[in-house]
Amino acid sequence: MLSTPEIILDKYHISLRNGFLPDTVPLRKLNCSYFSPWEQIVGELPTHIRNRTAREVIDKLPVLSTSHLQSEPEWRRAYVLLAYLTHAYIWGGEQPKERLPPSIACPFIDVSNHLELPPCATYAALNLWNFATPSPDTDLTDPDNLSVTASFTGTKDEEWFFMVSDAIEARGAPLILSMLDAIHAAAVDDAHRVRILLDQFNTGLRDLGVLLERMYEKCEPNVFYHQLRPYLAGSKNMASAGLPNGVFYDLGEGKGSWHQYSGGSNAQSSLIQAFDIFLGVEHSATGDPKSTTSPSKNSYIQGMRNYMPGPHRRFLEMLTRVSNIREYAMSHKADSPVRDAFNAAVMSLGAFRDRHIRMVTRYIIMPAKTKAPTGMPAQMNLATTTTSQMSHHVDDATSGIHGTGGTDLIPFLKQTRDTTKATASYAD
Repeated sequence: MLSTPEIILDKYHISLRNGFLPDTVPLRKLNCSYFSPWEQIVGELPTHIRNRTAREVIDKLPVLSTSHLQSEPEWRRAYVLLAYLTHAYIWGGEQPKERLPPSIACPFIDVSNHLELPPCATYAALNLWNFATPSPDTDLTDPDNLSVTASFTGTKDEEWFFMVSDAIEARGAPLILSMLDAIHAAAVDDAHRVRILLDQFNTGLRDLGVLLERMYEKCEPNVFYHQLRPYLAGSKNMASAGLPNGVFYDLGEGKGSWHQYSGGSNAQSSLIQAFDIFLGVEHSATGDPKSTTSPSKNSYIQGMRNYMPGPHRRFLEMLTRVSNIREYAMSHKADSPVRDAFNAAVMSLGAFRDRHIRMVTRYIIMPAKTKAPTGMPAQMNLATTTTSQMSHHVDDATSGIHGTGGTDLIPFLKQTRDTTKATASYAD
């Protein structure tokens, strides 16, 4: 039972059952025939990408008005469609495209403004609003029960990659209430209750780690790295992949502007960031080796909140204001039940990030040493340029590896993991 009634989760678009996933399954398609041109191309997107016809058909699209969008699920579906069309257009040719046509740029900016999101393929577009189930009462915590409604490759590997993350979101939903209850218990100095809730939180984190490792079941590293990952890339820090200036969003009639956005990233998961805030983990890593600004003010993790739906972002801001667990745990002596429970939870979050680093090694570092499968058309993208850069850094297996969000990948992940574990304290 939530002990802090002043926190209304509906206000933040958080579901008691599904957490940051919608309370009802997202729309499979926009029923209004006006938007059928978008739906038709996205439905055939894997074929267009294979045949290099995505840009050709997108260039023929009319500029559709967003005034026909009515409900919030419709706005979200439009966001998914336009995100996939955008990244297919940018990365779907021999060279990346620096200009996004008005047929995509105009409605995408309108939809993004409504949802308080940037006009690019975010975690919300790829994961939160891009799943389907066989029935309304389906268990969302099992990725076998989930399917995608939009795809770049049409492969099971892509679907599994996204649906494992969605299952983690659903499995982590009960932990949102546990965190809020623990914060309230600490505020009223109920040490026994805090310890119980931290133990529950710790168990939940371990369960999420086990679920994360189901990724290996149906997602092949070479398929992910060479076929899917290039389309997840953003336009920020992508000079080596052919986008030195980002992408120009052409609004027609001589209007428009250049933008640089990070690509889709699990760092945009509000659930994972909520765990950090709850435990008092403060990340300073910028993810950018060239950054000269103060890390504490330029944290990549902090910046990823701009890629979350507005209500979710405001929930994290609220959680930051009320979070008191680390301070409360540190007020107890070393080896006390509360301190031990807190440290165990922190180390479990660190272990979750260890699993993620091992997964990145298997899905990115190792495939980056291999050439694209035979038969794939020559392209300049995040995969091909990374593989090329790595071939020139034989002494450092991770040189030249950048995340889809533009980070210096392995150093960033290791620093994030180390910062997490350092939050624990075993001495007074």
